[in-house]
Order: sequence, then C-alpha cells, then structure tokens
Amino acid sequence: MTNSRPLYRPDELARVFSPRCIAVVGVSTNPNSFGSITYANVAGPGRFAGPVYMVNAKYDRIGDKPCYPSIAALPETPDCVFIAVPRDAVEAIVQECAGRGVGGVVLFSSGYAETGMAERVASQQRLLDIARAAGMRVLGPNCVGFMNYGLGLVGTFGSASFKGAPRAGAIGLVSQSGAVGAALAQALEHGLSLSHMLTCGNASDIDVADQVAYLATDPGCKAIACLFEGMADPERFLQAAALCHEAGKPLVVHKLGTSERGAQAAVSHTGSVAGSQAAYRAAFERAGVIMVDEVEALLDTCSFFAKAPQPKARGVAVAAVSGGACIMLADRAEESGIELPHPEPETMAVLERLIPEYGAPGNPCDMTAQVLSTPQHLNECFEALMADPQYGALVVPHTYAYAPATARIEIMGRAAAHHGKIACAVWLTQHLEGPGAIETEQNENVALFRSMKHCMAALAQWHRHADWLRESQHVHGRVSAAQARDKAAALIDASPNATLTEREGKEVLALYGVPVVRDMLTQSADEAAAAAVSCGMPVVLKVESPDIPHKTEAGVIRLNLRSEAEVRSACEQVMRNARAVTPAPRITGVLVQRMVPQGTEIMVGARVDPQFGPMIVVGLGGVFVELLKDTSVRLAPVDAREARRMLSELKAQRALQGFRGSEPVNLDKLAEIIARVSEFAADQRGRISELDVNPLICAGERIIAVDALIAKRKDD
Repeated sequence: MTNSRPLYRPDELARVFSPRCIAVVGVSTNPNSFGSITYANVAGPGRFAGPVYMVNAKYDRIGDKPCYPSIAALPETPDCVFIAVPRDAVEAIVQECAGRGVGGVVLFSSGYAETGMAERVASQQRLLDIARAAGMRVLGPNCVGFMNYGLGLVGTFGSASFKGAPRAGAIGLVSQSGAVGAALAQALEHGLSLSHMLTCGNASDIDVADQVAYLATDPGCKAIACLFEGMADPERFLQAAALCHEAGKPLVVHKLGTSERGAQAAVSHTGSVAGSQAAYRAAFERAGVIMVDEVEALLDTCSFFAKAPQPKARGVAVAAVSGGACIMLADRAEESGIELPHPEPETMAVLERLIPEYGAPGNPCDMTAQVLSTPQHLNECFEALMADPQYGALVVPHTYAYAPATARIEIMGRAAAHHGKIACAVWLTQHLEGPGAIETEQNENVALFRSMKHCMAALAQWHRHADWLRESQHVHGRVSAAQARDKAAALIDASPNATLTEREGKEVLALYGVPVVRDMLTQSADEAAAAAVSCGMPVVLKVESPDIPHKTEAGVIRLNLRSEAEVRSACEQVMRNARAVTPAPRITGVLVQRMVPQGTEIMVGARVDPQFGPMIVVGLGGVFVELLKDTSVRLAPVDAREARRMLSELKAQRALQGFRGSEPVNLDKLAEIIARVSEFAADQRGRISELDVNPLICAGERIIAVDALIAKRKDD
C-alpha cells in the first residue's frame, strides 16, 4: 500500500469548509449563470452570515451590491473562493487567489483530467502546483461544490435544499459523485438532518479521505455517510476511518463499481474470487467501516447509527398492526440473521392482556388495529417489549400514513429513550412524504427506514459493529512458529518455478503448522506402484508440474487406486494426459499419496492485492469455489477468532456442522489452520502473489491439506 501524502488536518481545510469570508468569481446579470446561482445560494436570506463578495471585471454593481473587478481588489482576503468561469480563465484566477493568500478555491469548471487528454491533465496539474506552492487548498475541478448546513453555507451552482440549522445527531455526507450527492441531500425534504454535503469532483487536491477525516473531528455530525467509486491510495481512506473510530463516529460507505477486474489474470481459484471489491470489503471489515450494498440504504443506515446506542441485546422485537407486515419482517429478519426470540413470560402476560384474541402476541407481535383505538394499550405493548432484556431494538412497520398514526412514533420514541434502546419505523406506505415521515426523522430515538430489507441489514450491521468495537481492543498473538518466516522464504526463493509444485508448496506450509498429506515423487509406473505399497492403499496419483496449476481440469489426477495394477495403469493415463497439455509442460514426475477419506472440502487461499496487501479467503473447496463463489475474505493475518467468524459467513457452513449424518468438523482446529495460512500470506507478501490450499479435507478432528498451489510474485 502506498501513502502519497498525509491526510489534511482539520485546520488545513477549515478555511474551505468553515469559512468566515467568501468570494464568488463569475457572478453576472444573468441570473441563470453558475456564478449568479452560486452567489444566490450562498448569500440568500437566512444563509451564510459572513461577508460574500461578487467578483467580475465587467460590472461595478449587480443589483444593489458592489461587484469587484478582481480578488486583489476585495476589501479583505476571503477564506474560500468559488470560481464559476470558463476553463480557459480559471488558471489566472487561481494564480490571483494564491497571491492574495486565499485559504481555498472551489473549481466548478470541467474538461480537465477526467477527459484523459494529456494537455488537460497537465492543465489540472498546473492548478494544483500553483495552489500547493501557496498553501492553498483546491476542491475540484469538475465538482458541484459543498454544503455546510450549520453555517447556512450552500456552496453550489445547482438547486439545493436548505431547511435551517441541523439538529443534534445530524449526519455528514461525503460523495465522490456530485450529482448523486446532491440527490441524496434532498433527504432534507423529508426531515433528515445533515450537517454537511461534501463533494470533490476530480479530487486533484482534497479527496474523499480528507473530507471524511475532516468530518471525523467536526462536532456538527454524529455519523458519516460516504459514497465513492474508487481511489488510488486507499490507505489514506483507512486512516480517515481510524479517525472516525477515535472520535466515536460510525462511518457508513457505499462503493460504486463492483467489477472484479483484479481477477482477470488470476492463476489460482483465490484470485478469481478475491478481486477489487472483495479487497475493499476486507479492508473495511478490518477498519470497522460499515458497508452497504445499495445506495438506497446509505442514508437510512447512517441515520440509524447516528441515533442508535450500543446494543444491549442481540434480539429484536417486531410489533405491527398488520399480520402481513409481521410475516414480511420475519422473512427479512431470517435473511439477515436477526434473532426474533419469543418474549419472556412477563412480557407475554402483558401482550396477552392487551391484544385481542384474533391478534398474535409473541414475536413478531400482531397487535391488530384494535390497539390504535386505545393509545395507552399501544404504549404498554411497546413498553413491555422494550423492557424485555432479550431485545435491543423494536421494529414497527408504518403501514399507512395518516395523522392518527403519527402518535405511535412519539410513543415508540419514549419507550426507546426510557430503556436506552432504539426503535425503527419501516415506512411501508407509498405516501413517501406523508404524515409521520418528518416526525420520524426528527425523533432522536426512532430510525426511519424505507425498506424492510435495509432495516434488518442495518440491525445486523449494528450487532457486527458492536462486536468489532469489543474485539478491536484485543491484541492478537501469533500461532505459527516465528522461525517459519525465514525458513519458508528460503524454500520459496530456492524453487526455480514461477508456481511452486504441490510438493514444494506443502513443504512450505508445513513449516507454518498446516497439516499436509505425505507424498512420494516417482518417475515410472513401477516406482509409483512401489510407493503405493509403501504409503498404503488406497492412493492418489498426481502429475507434478509447475506448468499445470489446475490438475483436475487437465485430467492428471487419479483417485482411490486400490491395487498395484490400478496404480500402473493410472500412472500411464495421467502421463499421457499431461503430455497432451499445450504448451508442453515441464514434468518432474508423478506424486503418490495416501487417499484421504472423504470429508467436507474447504478451500483456504490468499492473494496479495496491489492496494491492500495480503488477503485471506475461505470457501467451499474442490472445483466449486469459483462456481458458487461462497467465500469470506479478510486482510491477512487473522487470528482464530476472526477465522471462526469467516466460517460462520459461508452459506455452506452447515456442511461443517454434521450435515446429513456427516461428522461435525472441529471448527476451532480449522480456524487455527486458517490463521496459520494467513500468517504465511502476511509473512511472504513480498514473495508470493497467490496461494490455494484446495482442498482441506475436514472430518471431525482430522483436517488435512491434500493439495497446495503457491504462485510466486512476478518482478515488476
């Protein structure tokens, strides 16, 4: 990972994002020009309280306000200058701002590095060079600006919502895409409280990492939502995430662009399932970043985290006045792994007393519409569920938006506040801005969700984040021998092959305490037969070749051979198949190894990502890993505790628990082996590019690697 420059400190960005004095260059008598719209947004009634100057050499006055011919002519030095002029005029104005000591400039003009044209890239670089020489910050070019709602600063050339000062518990929004950021910021219209909306356009200077770091220290926001496409230096973003953690601010991210370009040239199965998106996920997992898969979930999830205390219990209570809504929420809870435990007896006694016989006390709890006619009954139901120690949250679907239903929002909020928990209102009605929407957003103890799926996913993330906060305090010790690092490095360096042979790979992994099957290298059918007798039947034959990484596909493996005759015949067959491979592979012989009894096959792999470094991958083994893509990925190394969590994320985890009469796998032992492989990947990051241990055959206490593929790092 690289680190091209440190994150900007908050004081280095304060003059841009928290200015005391502003100038707008390019204001004109045309009210529809970018400069005129920007000035109106910044200096309008009830907006930014500091001085805002108009700059345009064509005018002495615009309306009843003075207009200055240049930055140099202003009566004071502005902290922030919005430059809304054609591209050809930008550089001279940036130079003038630098000479005057301006704190930062916001560049709206496009047609710079985003075009890919060499001369435009150079033009953008000149702007940056001018600014940095003067210690001046640049936002953009090709950006839509930013908003600091606490200052009443709406710094953009577009239409923008402003609903006054943000409330306590507001969230900050950072968006690499200006248009999408502006679209999300319209959530102000239904009551969401935003402290900032920051964009960066081409990010020639200030980027999303700097903006997240800035908001981490800003007292105006309690949680941060970030939308970005990608970054050349993700380590800086992880540093910003660490600042959020130090400040106690949840960071919720949606990453655009999920293609797995990094898998195109992969040698191993690992490489094909651990591409760029998986790397980001693994890095965010390590950093405690909350990642959402859909942009529609970003603000709801972030607002939830801004309101929610730490969970007091993993269980969730669901209560509704609709049986159908109860069923839908139960379905979504199961999908997200959310527990809906049955109420305790004391809770059930209250519910049974209050709910009509045609209702369904329990969890989910169908209170029926009858309770709406008696608000006190509704209050008692919510209080009973919130008081139940099994529940850390209450979820109530808002099925119909009309004035009488808004009362339940306040009742939910009171119950949540009284018990130090969180209530969630799922807005099922298609009257999106109907009665109750703003009231819900404004209630600091009730989180509004527009989707049942997003609600349950956020609750799952809430529990997961709480686990991360606890476990981030632990110091993880090494499980493999310290001397394994140097011994393994020597063996890798000694191999003449770009991809180690299976025998070499298993020898390396054995140094880390990974259990591997014993094998013998033979040069003829007779030698193979003799080795089979020595190993003990049944046996497996495999052609050893550094040029045949995937043996099954090449037809150079034979299993379950039970006699010398079968071994001789199989040896001749696999050698014929190997010689048929094109281009002609190097063949060092035929490996003979004892046939390991059947068990659950698990793949443990590693890949060294060019941006994030070594990653460990766990999934269903054999030939199905690429087909099913049922994998869990983390940055390496991991400890056994984290490895257990990776196993729990697999859809195929039931196969490890004694599925259909099979012997349950010792998960603690398997997790320790995964940790050992991850330590190998971390130790040898400079020597390897990819690794597959595929499969590990697991049955009870017996866990053994029967194949290994290690691809050496190619010289740049």
